[in-house]
Amino acid sequence: MGSCIICGIPVDGGHVCDSHQEDVLFEFRGNHASQLIDNRFYEGTVDGYADFGVFIDLAPGVTGLLHRSELDRRLESLDWEPGDTVCVRVNNVRDNGNIDLGKSIRQSDREFRGKLILDGSEEKLPAELDGDDEAVDTGSETPDEATDGSDEPSETATEPTDSEPADSEEADTETDAAPADDSVTPSHGADTASETEAAVSETVDAGGSGGSAGAVTVTERDADSETAEAYADAEIGSLEDRVDERVRLDGEIVSIRQTGGPTVFELRDETGVVDCAAFVEAGVRAYPEVELGDIVRLDGEVERRRGELQVETDDLVVLEADDREAVEQRLADALTDRARPDGVDPIGDHDAVAAMEESLLDVAEAIRRAVLESRPVVIRHPATADGYVAGAAIERAVLPLVREEHARSDAEYHYIVRRPLDDAVYGMDAATKDATRMLQDRDRHDEKLPLFCFVGAASTADSADGLGLLGVYGAERIVLDSIAAETDVDDAAEQVVTAGGDAADLSVGALTATLAAALNPEVSEDMQHLPAVSYWEDTPEAYTAAAEAAGYDAEQVTNIREAVALEAYYQSYQDKRELITDLLFDDAGGVAGHIAEQFREKLDTELSTAQANLETEERDGVGMAVLDTEQFSHRFDFPSTELLLDELHFTEREGEAFVTAGVGMDELYLRSSRPLDIRAVAEAAAEAVPEAGIAARGIREGRIEFLAGRREAARDAVLDAAAEQFD
Repeated sequence: MGSCIICGIPVDGGHVCDSHQEDVLFEFRGNHASQLIDNRFYEGTVDGYADFGVFIDLAPGVTGLLHRSELDRRLESLDWEPGDTVCVRVNNVRDNGNIDLGKSIRQSDREFRGKLILDGSEEKLPAELDGDDEAVDTGSETPDEATDGSDEPSETATEPTDSEPADSEEADTETDAAPADDSVTPSHGADTASETEAAVSETVDAGGSGGSAGAVTVTERDADSETAEAYADAEIGSLEDRVDERVRLDGEIVSIRQTGGPTVFELRDETGVVDCAAFVEAGVRAYPEVELGDIVRLDGEVERRRGELQVETDDLVVLEADDREAVEQRLADALTDRARPDGVDPIGDHDAVAAMEESLLDVAEAIRRAVLESRPVVIRHPATADGYVAGAAIERAVLPLVREEHARSDAEYHYIVRRPLDDAVYGMDAATKDATRMLQDRDRHDEKLPLFCFVGAASTADSADGLGLLGVYGAERIVLDSIAAETDVDDAAEQVVTAGGDAADLSVGALTATLAAALNPEVSEDMQHLPAVSYWEDTPEAYTAAAEAAGYDAEQVTNIREAVALEAYYQSYQDKRELITDLLFDDAGGVAGHIAEQFREKLDTELSTAQANLETEERDGVGMAVLDTEQFSHRFDFPSTELLLDELHFTEREGEAFVTAGVGMDELYLRSSRPLDIRAVAEAAAEAVPEAGIAARGIREGRIEFLAGRREAARDAVLDAAAEQFD
């Protein structure tokens, strides 16, 4: 019977409980793939590349494939070289021994809460196999001399001598050689032996097995003692120029990560965020009294580890009373100054956008504030061309802000997340997934709750329950849309910024392009063509002119729109960050033109089939073209039903009163030459055929659902109700 290294509960035959399997990094020392356990993270070595992915060695003779579909970027954009150590997830071990791998966002052992060795089929602590590794040096005798052959560490062995001070070069060298690569041994700021003797010391066994790995001294000292004079007051924004210096930082703890080596506190002040490593014993929580959101004073030495800034923590004190209030006020003042943009500079001359300028400033301030407070920003948008343009515009603006604020190279994958939705409704399924993720990140990684920004989605009453679930946990929600929001949404989000009913010519892509330019003026030039890309037809002349001025002619704009639409359909739940960036902003190689050819070929083929199977009729003077999409469309291949209906309606409509309908097994899509009140159509049809379960499920998409068993009756009732709106 062992115990979980994360939470300490009893575990049969191992060292990690079921709840914390994904919080531990495993080093595999077995000899066969069958010994691996699915859904765990393992340390591996890059073996080589193929057209379809990367081969990763998990142990000699045990190699897995990280398929390109598992990557969050293009294969050729990976900066891994053969021999590099990487972290991967074992998704599945097949019966033939093939190993399917997934990419881990966490790419160093310090980002996991613990580390274990899988020795064949046994889980072991590193100390159980590496007990004879070099000890963490404290500036004194060798490990054997320090323990003196007994299990009890010697107190004298922990005190540095005059000839070997605690911060000597030899001590630094030994620290780097400690068993945990990212372990950091505190120097405690004691420059002389006499100062160390004056401190109150507590000696703990660093090896975890009979003291064979030496000892680490944790020294408590008065923050106001003379040793504190060795630390110069500093701001995080200045640390780039203060490597190897001892500094004192005041700020807020915005994240706490327990790794297999040190505890990593993410500290924020008014100038930035930095990781601060504190080491007691491998995998043991340092400063357990410090919690997320605490205002603290931290003394430490600035270092550069693996190319990233890090502060080696010597002392960490939670501030109280006046000291706390002073720092909080300073952070709040700086946050307000930095968060509010100077103004909005609309792209083109669009009255609808001009009327929303003050509201857009409020949204921009909320997003910038979240970045500065180290809260993740989650962007939710429909998986359509317009939705991807809208979401990518905000992402493009926020990414540089995240990189500027956070020293960690992987911060952009933690603090800005874009998650496409199947449609514009934010239902309970999507909300449950989001709530689960944010609570896991909060509980496992001490992350703050995110800001959710819905663009082109969640503005109808169908989304109120999903928004409400996030609100129960206190997550901030912003709804931004180019159509008027329904009443229920106003009560389900902190900010609801939507256009008025007369803004029929406004796209959400045009709206968010202006927002993105206000969020980060440095990307304003990148936004000029996006409004034109977001329109399928009737593009306002101001946006066409803006695109041309930015160097995008009509053909280029069309190619980009169609390419994004095609890629939005495939793997619709993925953000495809690098691919979408290439298409919208960096298409030097003609990728958009290549993909647009596929778009047109696939759409034309499907359109021809649909036109050959259209039923035409007239109801109350309204012409109608009806397609049985269940029988005469490839529902699980491109184009989507919505896009096919858009194209059919564009090519088939005749006169001022015309409706195109696509009827599936249990749903129906409407397109009309005049604006239709979809909710009113559904209500009238439901009243006519109450047993059919007719209800509007997507106002923006013109989607109405019904019971498959009453398909024909529901179809007729909906078409009749649509025709009545032309009276």
